[in-house]
Amino acid sequence: MSRLWPLCLMLLLVGCSEQSEQPVEPPPSLADPVAVELDADGRPVPDILAESQVIHRGNGEEPQTLDPHLAEGVPSTNILRDLFEGLTTTTPDGHIVPGAAQHWDISRDGLTYTFFLDPEGRWSNGEPVTAEDFVWSWQRAVDPSTGASYGRMLSPVANAEAIFAGELPPEELGVTALNDSTFQVDLNHPSPYFLGLLTHPTTYPVYREAVEAYGDSHVRPGNLVSNGAYTLEEWRVRSSITLVKNRAYRAADDVIVERVVFYPLEDENTEFNRFRAGDLHWTYQVPSNRFQWLRENLDEALMVTPWFGTYFFSFNLTRPPFKDNLALRQALNLAVDREILTERVSRFGEIPTFNLVPPGLPEYEPPVTDWADMTQKEREDEARRLYREAGYSEEKPLAVELRYNASENHRKIAVAIAAMWKQVLGVRTRLINEEFRVFLQNRAQRRVTEVFRSGWIGDYQDAFTFLELFHSEHGRNDAGYDNPRFDRLLERIAAERVPASRRNLMAEAERMILADQVILPVYNYVTKRLIDPRLKGWKENVMDHHLTRYMYLVRAREAGEEEDAAEEAEGEES
Repeated sequence: MSRLWPLCLMLLLVGCSEQSEQPVEPPPSLADPVAVELDADGRPVPDILAESQVIHRGNGEEPQTLDPHLAEGVPSTNILRDLFEGLTTTTPDGHIVPGAAQHWDISRDGLTYTFFLDPEGRWSNGEPVTAEDFVWSWQRAVDPSTGASYGRMLSPVANAEAIFAGELPPEELGVTALNDSTFQVDLNHPSPYFLGLLTHPTTYPVYREAVEAYGDSHVRPGNLVSNGAYTLEEWRVRSSITLVKNRAYRAADDVIVERVVFYPLEDENTEFNRFRAGDLHWTYQVPSNRFQWLRENLDEALMVTPWFGTYFFSFNLTRPPFKDNLALRQALNLAVDREILTERVSRFGEIPTFNLVPPGLPEYEPPVTDWADMTQKEREDEARRLYREAGYSEEKPLAVELRYNASENHRKIAVAIAAMWKQVLGVRTRLINEEFRVFLQNRAQRRVTEVFRSGWIGDYQDAFTFLELFHSEHGRNDAGYDNPRFDRLLERIAAERVPASRRNLMAEAERMILADQVILPVYNYVTKRLIDPRLKGWKENVMDHHLTRYMYLVRAREAGEEEDAAEEAEGEES
């Protein structure tokens, strides 16, 4: 059968053709910025700074909470990295550096980390940040009653697994306050990624008095006490979240931006139009069907960079039709043409994949699936065979629900996949679009979800950050994957001290996930956003961590300055 008709059908459904647009002026904020001159300390010379140091930033979905131990998703994490600070933090280019801890010692066997807190560390109320704050906060994060989605990230810490299992109380976690400024952590096994893990919100300290006084409301403006570069000033639900500079922050003198406003803009076109109108300095993403227009008109603002993450769909393995039906899951996987999805739908340089773990990790060799080297026609022929084996046919088609959270880009991917399933197998797909909070709740409950959009951005640069998601007791194992062999394999990986053996075990674990067809991988992420050229201090990094404390706005060059600069350039040439 010709591939032309399916492609045309798909393009009609997702509306991927370039929209016809009239030429428009660049946003007011894209006036030519002045060159950034730095002083001897590496700080921008005051003369070039914009008078107003307020950043307006698009941020995707509305956060569920700003409790670092309970929050989920990238939009929440973006805000939490400004509000709080872990023992380690990152530079603008992504390198791990001291945060709340001024320095640390690691024992020769790699099992004991001793962190010496910065004596200037303060909560936003002026109280000192102490080692006991970290002890209590980590115990809270691993306490099953807290319900921390990512609590298992602390599984390398001594006794954490027994606490998760309810065999020990949280107070038995292997953390100790040696004194007010010295925090010690005992691990079950050496964990080469441990310092990177400490940049994740699950490891952030929370202010005990506020949590105990206000309960769930400790995250509201006026109640939230944080130790990062910013504090919470205002939270207008589904409108904006405003942070202001924390005057008590240990490095407050180095923070230039006075206020940052996050906007929960789920619609990419709305966000794009607000950027073009000069209302935003930074977008969370961009409409996928405007790539060529952006390259031609806003190339200076367009940032497309690799991102340590994978976009995939998950199957609900706890109920029909996917429970105990491997052939059906395989059929739906093989019917998806990833080349068309990345070239015609997402269209920003995403990398088609059949794997869970993104490429590029040093010395990690991901497993190769049997169908990765097939042609798409061969995959579709095999998909039809597996579909019949699973008990379905044109006369008895599968009817399935596919859920995704509100987003035009997610909608286009979902519509395209539904069209592929229909064309290749005759599947009838019901698309369900849900607000992010509801979407996460339905995923977690597993009662109504059949196929659902997923995706994961690595919390640290190690394959384990992807594999541990599918432990039977992980808080984000929304697929309901429950394989004792896989759980035991994760335990072996955690205990393995020989790097080469550990890498081999991780490849085996990924191979198991793919063989059991828990997920339908689509592509490896790239970040795609618009950044006002006046915003300085932003640098690309594969983890996509960008702290406002490093940023500042420069003023736009005025007409007279542009003429002076042109004359100066001519003088230099002559």
